[in-house]
Amino acid sequence: MRTFVVAGGNSGIGLQVSRNLLGGGDRVIILGRDQRKAEAALDSFGASRERAEFHSVDLSRSAGVRDAADHIRTSSDRVDGLLHSTGVIYDGDVRTAEGIPLFLAVSYLGRYHLTQLLLPHLLKSPSPRVIMMGSYMRKVPEVDVARFPEFRGLSFRQLIPQVNGAVMHYAAHLAASHERLFAGVVCPGLVKTDIFRDAPRSMRVMTAAMRPFVGNDITTAAANPTRALLEGSGRTAMYWRKAASFDDQTTVNVDPTIQQALMDASRIATGV
Repeated sequence: MRTFVVAGGNSGIGLQVSRNLLGGGDRVIILGRDQRKAEAALDSFGASRERAEFHSVDLSRSAGVRDAADHIRTSSDRVDGLLHSTGVIYDGDVRTAEGIPLFLAVSYLGRYHLTQLLLPHLLKSPSPRVIMMGSYMRKVPEVDVARFPEFRGLSFRQLIPQVNGAVMHYAAHLAASHERLFAGVVCPGLVKTDIFRDAPRSMRVMTAAMRPFVGNDITTAAANPTRALLEGSGRTAMYWRKAASFDDQTTVNVDPTIQQALMDASRIATGV
């Protein structure tokens, strides 16, 4: 039986991916903050409930990431796949207690930190895979490493390309650094989930207006990350920009100088 870790798996796309994996007979460890949502999610799994577990943790904090990694390493001999589906949308300059923009902490730095801590367990799998959710991108955004990780003076909208660029650079780094490990980034498209609850009103209105024309349902949005976890292969990181079109994938090509600087800065920021 394979073991998958789904960060953010107690709601939204992560929850649907968890259902898909459990439906195939695999074991799933779900990470999230909301115990109430987690209990509802676990109850919804029916007979598959016995192969699912939840660990309550705040992945925006270094201590929370370390706690999650300790729990996983204690409860599992290996990890076959790791899905990062955590995300936040908000207004203003929201920062963690460590002074990091919350968006960066949740959608990149926490992902980097947890993956690095779990690498020994991942590499015990014959086909380890790390998949991260991201936004729609026509090309890999450059990262202003000189401003990393504080990114002082940037609005949430200005952080979006920085965070997505960091995710793409890290995926490429993982694929290049470990011969058997597959890494990929998936854009789920516009989906109605709880991620918009703290978004600015203008963004909520705009997305609500666009959703009937370009939106995806949860099942469609979860199709590519599920298949990437189960089938992803190759020595280069891949990017899926269109939901449910698994064969429509592109190679993640990054600037090696920016990548090296970002990896060095990430190691300093997390200690791994």
